[in-house]
Amino acid sequence: MSEQIAVVGAGQMGSGIAHVAALTGFPVTMIDVAEAALEKGRATIAGNMDRQVKKGTIDTAARDAALSRITTATALD
Repeated sequence: MSEQIAVVGAGQMGSGIAHVAALTGFPVTMIDVAEAALEKGRATIAGNMDRQVKKGTIDTAARDAALSRITTATALD
């Protein structure tokens, strides 16, 4: 049985939860009613992961794998 995480809201807290869950290896769906919020949340996650790569906390392969595990949706269904 595979586990999937859904995060409702793509703001600071929602994108942070999605970030950590994706780095841990979980597939994540970040849900928000506003497409613009989803785009901003995804950009924030990518920027934060880029910063982690620069610091040496994660490598580019881990960043790319984590980002590929994050999908977005504008509805709960």
